[in-house]
This record gives sequence, C-alpha cells and structure tokens, in this order.
Amino acid sequence: MSTKDWLEKDYYKILGVAKDAKPADIKKAFRKLARENHPDQHPGDAEAEKRFKEASEAHSVLSDPEQRQEYDDARRMFGGGGFRFPRGGGGAPGGGTSAGFEDLFRNATGGGAADFSDLFGGLAGRFGQGRTSRGPGPRRGTDIEGEVTIDFVDAVEGTTVSMQMVSENACEACHGTGARAGTVPRVCPTCEGAGMVSASAGGGFSFTEPCPDCRGRGLIVDDPCPVCHGSGRAKSTKTMHVRIPAGVSDGQKIRLKGKGGPGENGGAAGDLYVLVNVLPHAVFGRKGDNMTITVPVTFVEASLGGEIDVPTLSGTSAVNSDRVRLKIPAGTPNGRTFRVRGKGVAKKDGTRGDLLVTVEVAVPSAITDEAKEALAAYGRLTDSADPRAAIFADARSGRRG
Repeated sequence: MSTKDWLEKDYYKILGVAKDAKPADIKKAFRKLARENHPDQHPGDAEAEKRFKEASEAHSVLSDPEQRQEYDDARRMFGGGGFRFPRGGGGAPGGGTSAGFEDLFRNATGGGAADFSDLFGGLAGRFGQGRTSRGPGPRRGTDIEGEVTIDFVDAVEGTTVSMQMVSENACEACHGTGARAGTVPRVCPTCEGAGMVSASAGGGFSFTEPCPDCRGRGLIVDDPCPVCHGSGRAKSTKTMHVRIPAGVSDGQKIRLKGKGGPGENGGAAGDLYVLVNVLPHAVFGRKGDNMTITVPVTFVEASLGGEIDVPTLSGTSAVNSDRVRLKIPAGTPNGRTFRVRGKGVAKKDGTRGDLLVTVEVAVPSAITDEAKEALAAYGRLTDSADPRAAIFADARSGRRG
C-alpha cells in the first residue's frame, strides 16, 4: 500500500465508525464486516472479497494506536482526508497552475526543501510490519489425475469415455464455512482475519506466510461442522464425459483445463490429467502416426508378383474393417515393407499417417506329392544359384556386403 493510497482512503468510513471511535467499537465493526464479506461465505464474489480486504486494511491501521495517530495526523495536515494527489500537467481549478505535492509540503513546513522521510518514514516503515493487512488471496484448485483404458481402434479414431471423478467442493451442510449449522466462525485473533502474518527473516527483512492458527483462512471455527469436520470442504463424486482425441498413444496424458478441483476465494479451478492406456490389437501395430501390419504372402506371389488385399481401420470398426488392394512386384523378398498412404492414425491437422505393410513369405507345413515334384524340378532348374554363397564369402573376409 503506497502513502498516496493510505492518505486517500477513509478507514473510518470503510468500517462505518466515527473518527473518535473506541478500540472496542472498531474491533466490533470489523468483525461484523468480516463475517458478512468473507470469501468463504461468498465464493467467486469479487465485490465481497474487495470489501473484506478493505475492512482488513482499515482495521490493521486503526487498531494500532501508533499507526492510527500517524494516520490521523497525516490526513489532518492535508485537509482532513480531502486532499487528493494532483495529476501532473493539469491545471488547477479556476485557471491557475496546479501545485505539486512538494510545494504543498513546503508550505506546510514553512519552506525549504521537501523532505518526506521525517513525516512518512515511520508511517511507511511500520506499514506492512507485524500483521499483514491483506486478506487471503485466491487459491487455485488442485489438479486431479484419472486413468482410462481404451481399445486400439478408439485410440486411432477418437472416442468419448465416462469417468467418475472424486473432488472437494464446498460442504453443503455448512456452505463452506466449516462451522456447525446455526453458528458462524470467528475472526482469527492472530492475523485478525487477514489469513497471513509477517515473520522476520533477520537483517531487517520480513516475509509473509499463512497464519499458523487459522491456516490462511482468516477464521477460526469453534464448533466444527460434523460433516466436513471444520474444513469447509467435502468430497463429491461426479461423472464426467471426457473426449479422447483421435491419435492418442498408449501412456499419453491428456490435460483438460479447468476440470480439476475447484478454487478457493475466487481462484481458478485446477486441471484434470487423464492417463490413457491403449489395449493392443490382434492384427495392427503402431509406429508414431503410422499403423503397421504384417501380411503373409505365398512363395508364388513373392516370386511372380501379384495383387493382395490388406485390411485397414480407416473410419471403420475392427469387425468390419476396410481393405485396400496392394500390388506385389515380382521378386519381392521376405520382410519387405510397403507404404499405403493415408490409411494410418488420424492427426491433429485432420490428415492421416500411413499404413506400413510388411510381407512375410508363408512356407506351407504340408504339401502334396505333385507339389513336391514341382519344387524338386524348380530346384534342379535353379541349382546354379546358391543364396548362401555371399554369406560364406563375407564370413571369410570379415567385410560387410
């Protein structure tokens, strides 16, 4: 709080008391305003929170005899609170030039250089020491983590799942006050409702921290609510429908902003993080945005070439999967991979990855006598070609082919 703001604010008016009010009257007025405007009583009400902070600020000054005396003297010097800091470059009423704050101070002190340290040094030095005048600020809600397990097809195409989430909301029995029905909390005497206190760090430095007695709430509950045991919060279970985007991968976390625990004192809600587990597919695999599949081909298809049908998952279910026609060139070796464009995993930009098809030459476990004779004839015709010759040559030389 700057000296300018201090001089311009009428703390007596904020508390609704006379300027000669007794300390007991000031304390009583503050407690009444604190109960009426505490953020726990009015979650999300910015105006109530503002009134609560102003009342805490006024009480912090007026409840301290020394600060109250300096506050009264300063305001009396500048017209009993009617003084307003002039704006630079503006003209004074009536066409005259506006007097600067230093000019006013010289007139008040009988001329000479303006020195603010004597007047405001003690006042500014004391402000912010001891109990803080700022009430508990907004607190962001906690993040919540959940976990779902979906099928491979749902991960590729996207899906919506239902999740039961357990979070903490304001207790319905006490409406978030933490006090038993029919009672109200009292203002914490340690922080006087501010929720924060100052602590010395040595060397003339100090820092603020949550009040240890009220734990930052600014209120103390003498008769706790039997439902929430004075915390003002209660666990609630709700069902959420979570959209899992297309292309999600196994082990990926999805962040849903603002779907976590509710905030306090007007703070934003936390986020929901959903861990996605994807079940493996019996046929398809995945490699980034591409899907993979291994398709068996016959020796004849690999040797002579041909066309084969390959299943896909493009926009269909696993049972009624789509299919594409893939051309196999003659002399295709075992393990060769072909690429089918646009038949993979859906991407964020609306496009799709590819389907990587690896062919595997299927060796029959049982063949007829006629087939054996045909293969023997084939072997005699290709007897000059030894497919292992290069391997033995490399084994002797040690060089890679």
